[in-house]
Amino acid sequence: MTKYNITEKKEKEAHYRSLVNPKLMDEMKEKINRIIVMEKKYLDKDYSAKKLAEDLGTNTRYISAVVNVRFHMNYTSFINKFRIEEAMAILVDRRYQKLRMEEVSDMVGFSNRQSFYASFFKMMKMTPRQFRLQHLALHPGEVIKPAKSAKPAKAAKAAKVTKKTAKKVVKKVVKKTAKRTAKKASMRRSSKK
Repeated sequence: MTKYNITEKKEKEAHYRSLVNPKLMDEMKEKINRIIVMEKKYLDKDYSAKKLAEDLGTNTRYISAVVNVRFHMNYTSFINKFRIEEAMAILVDRRYQKLRMEEVSDMVGFSNRQSFYASFFKMMKMTPRQFRLQHLALHPGEVIKPAKSAKPAKAAKAAKVTKKTAKKVVKKVVKKTAKRTAKKASMRRSSKK
């Protein structure tokens, strides 16, 4: 069994953080919240710290300092937090059940599926697909039934998802994902030797 070297993250003290007046930081925090959250700029995949700094009439160092000190994370994590929250809402919404993960990723502002999956997993400790399946397992009545076919009895039977079967599906997916992850890690370790 592999041991992991997990250490508590120490907060770095950057010199420029202390140069920003606390009152100014509070004002900038409010402005950042207004632009990023209220105007939903986090959905724009091209909205960078540089563009935010331009909108606020300041520079990226001040933006970085305010986000680090007031939100306790870096700019990318700050933006991704709102994107993931938006993705979670989309993943559980009946109207969007048929969307592929790439489409959800694009809707919430990620430039590619890989960064979406990595950010989602980092925040939720599960993949977006696992999240959706888990939600459907807990709320089987929200599963969209397929369109009527020539044999309605068979279609109804196929579409019927009970809580038990949904939980089994989630367990299988989680098990397969864990196996795949372990296999990839094993292959990486063997290739490094």
